[in-house]
Amino acid sequence: MVDGLGLRERKKLRTRRALIEAALRLFEEKGYEETTVAEIAAAADISTRTFFSYFASKEDVLFFDGQARVDAIIEMIAQRRAEESVVEILLRVAEMGMRMAERDAVMELDPLRVRLIMSVPALQARALRLLFDTQLQMAEALHRVYPEDIDLVEAAAAVGALIGAMKLAIMVGLDRGDPPARTWAAARRGVEIAMLGLGSVGVRPAGAGAAAPGREQSRATG
Repeated sequence: MVDGLGLRERKKLRTRRALIEAALRLFEEKGYEETTVAEIAAAADISTRTFFSYFASKEDVLFFDGQARVDAIIEMIAQRRAEESVVEILLRVAEMGMRMAERDAVMELDPLRVRLIMSVPALQARALRLLFDTQLQMAEALHRVYPEDIDLVEAAAAVGALIGAMKLAIMVGLDRGDPPARTWAAARRGVEIAMLGLGSVGVRPAGAGAAAPGREQSRATG
């Protein structure tokens, strides 16, 4: 992810990661409300002023990756491939989103991050607002590229089914302590159920080498 970046950019990425990791450690040790921005900055060996050049608040630290992922998803939808169906683009969007999350250097700290967001009311409210805004942006983008095929309500329903299945599958995996590989496998299964239909529940998932039939089915249902 940092290949090709200059020294200044690499240093900024390291500082940003240090702030995220320091904040998560302090939130776990002291509690979210009890941790101050000054303490996070000190733990990352930077000034409080420098902290605010990376994040507007300690709350923003926990949502560090949201906007970049949303921007990438909207861009992918906007540049859909010729003859690509609604289901196909949503499957591709889901896969890209999961690959971005898997590559994240802070992935191993995500269970703590989820626990914090689910246990602190202010963070819960922020997460729900961001989730709603993200899904609405995705639905609007989907409708824009398929104006003759789906209306905004249908686009919203499709996006809601996709994101809901994927998010809940991930949360179940994190809650029961699954390793990252198993958690992401569950997320992909959730996406498969959402996009290919409830008829796939209880059916053994196809192996990696048997992806073509799924694509053909998605083309038919899209």
